[in-house]
Amino acid sequence: QVQLVESGGGLVQAGGSLRLSCQASGLPFSNYVMGWFHQAPGKEREFVAAIRWSGGNTYYTYYADSVKGRFTISRHNAKNTVYLQMNSLKPEDTAVYYCAAKSMGSDNYSYTGAYRYWGQGTQVTVSS
Repeated sequence: QVQLVESGGGLVQAGGSLRLSCQASGLPFSNYVMGWFHQAPGKEREFVAAIRWSGGNTYYTYYADSVKGRFTISRHNAKNTVYLQMNSLKPEDTAVYYCAAKSMGSDNYSYTGAYRYWGQGTQVTVSS
């Protein structure tokens, strides 16, 4: 049984930072692309970032334009964990953040339908 469990959300002031974690179990973690999405009230779920391991110390990362330069995605394969470091947070970053996993068969990193497994989400609230 695959489980993705997010943690690290909370309330932060604009300009602050948070680090989200997602612990995976029940899947060959290193073989999966890991992504982060967010969903604000009344809006569709949107891509934030994704990371693919290509062997050794080679990782490929992908970001939504809205978070480039502010957010950093990383992964620790031995710990089955993916992280999202969020800096310079803005009120518009307020949303539920979801961790997701997809196989490496396609390059649709920003497409929610490409991800097979999802976590329950963690709330991030940025006050102005």
